[in-house]
Amino acid sequence: MAIGEICRRDVVVAARDITVRNAAQLMRERHVGCVVLAEERDGRSRPCGIVTDRDVVVAVTALGLDADVIRAGDVAAKELLEIHEGAGIAETVAVMRTKGVRRLPVVDQDGYLVGIVTADDILELLAGELTGIASMVSREQRRESSERRAGAARRA
Repeated sequence: MAIGEICRRDVVVAARDITVRNAAQLMRERHVGCVVLAEERDGRSRPCGIVTDRDVVVAVTALGLDADVIRAGDVAAKELLEIHEGAGIAETVAVMRTKGVRRLPVVDQDGYLVGIVTADDILELLAGELTGIASMVSREQRRESSERRAGAARRA
């Protein structure tokens, strides 16, 4: 399954020069843990950074800096990590694991933002798949038991 099939398409996006306070307010209003920083080109967004709730706490609040002055682009990671919408789940998990991130902007072949995927999204998907497998195993055990009882009754 391609990551583009499970990513969230409703992404909170802002310009790099938004203040940290305004980015935090967006996160609160939209109930998300990050804002994707992007440049607008031809009505489309090209990601250029990401600021997370953790960035706000660790890089601004904990240091007593003024969130009305500091720009989100100043606290965003220097290296923007993103994943192509055609990437598989295993590839996405590998990037998240090796880079130590929980969120990745998802881009199309031209590098434009199409969504965002989080570790929580992947956990939810995998939990559903595992539940399905567990249900299948349970159903198979009940079917085999029923068939054995029916066979024993026919032989008796």
